[in-house]
Amino acid sequence: MDPISIGLLAALAGGAGGELGRQAWAGLSALVRQPFRRGQDAADAPEVSTGESELTALSQSPDDRARAQDLSTALAARSSLDPDFDAELRRWHEGARPILDDDGGVHNRISGGNQYGPVLQGRNFSGLTFSTQPPPPPPEGGTPAAR
Repeated sequence: MDPISIGLLAALAGGAGGELGRQAWAGLSALVRQPFRRGQDAADAPEVSTGESELTALSQSPDDRARAQDLSTALAARSSLDPDFDAELRRWHEGARPILDDDGGVHNRISGGNQYGPVLQGRNFSGLTFSTQPPPPPPEGGTPAAR
């Protein structure tokens, strides 16, 4: 399996992606904490980390790119020796990748029509409330755009 992006790991450890990001991080944590089942071909393989210590280290310092790299390396090494872990990690990665754009950006667009109230653009909003007046009625003889 290709290594998991250190940007994705660091972002999820830092709480990016809102509730979905927290769920993805919890899912990775549960996966890493499962028993390490080495495949039959791994009997002569060197000892590798389960990834648990790297996961804990990154959760304590999510801005540390070296810790994210350590976790990515541990996941790749374990994945190469544990076929069940590899399959589950692939499933996890497919679900986690869309949480963040590759560039972490937000792309919003408003087109057409008139906006008579607040327009909020961004990412991962929760608990917001808006109180606004209803839009004014159109003037006699047409819409404001027709004047």
